[in-house]
Amino acid sequence: MALILGTEYCKIDSNGRFKLPIALKRQLQTEDCHFVIRRGFTSECLELWTFASFQEEMEVLQKELNLYNIEDAKIYRRLTRLNNVDLDSNDRLLIPPEQKSLIGDSKEIVLQGTGKYIEIWERSAYDKMNDDDAGFALKVNERLGKLHELSSAGDAE
Repeated sequence: MALILGTEYCKIDSNGRFKLPIALKRQLQTEDCHFVIRRGFTSECLELWTFASFQEEMEVLQKELNLYNIEDAKIYRRLTRLNNVDLDSNDRLLIPPEQKSLIGDSKEIVLQGTGKYIEIWERSAYDKMNDDDAGFALKVNERLGKLHELSSAGDAE
C-alpha cells in the first residue's frame, strides 16, 4: 500500500473533473489508476482511495463486522457506498454527480493526503476547518500529549 501525503490545490472543471497532481500521483504504485470515491463519514469531504488500499480496508471491516448483525450491516453498507473512478488519459478524475454535491459549484478543491487515502475538500470548507490553530494545538496535546508522557515515562525506567 502506498503512503499518500501532501496538500495540493486544484481546479475542477464544469464536468466535475480535476487533474491528479503529479506530487500525489508519484506516491501511487504505477498500477494504481483505478480508484474508489466515497463521502467522508467524519468530515464534510470526499475520500479518494486507490482500489488496492480500499480492498485492504474492506478485508479488515469484513473481519471486524458481523454482516448478519443489523447494526454492523448498516455500518458496512454506509462504508461501501461509493463509486469507481479511473484516471483518464490526461490524468484526470471525475467526481461523480451524486458526490459532487458536497463540492457544490466551487471551482477550487483541496486534495489532502492522509496516508491511506486522499481527502477532497471544497476550498472554503478546507480553509474553515484549518482556521482553529489554537483549538487544534489543545486537541493534539489532549490526545497525543498523554501518549508522549507515557512513552517518556517508559523510557525513564
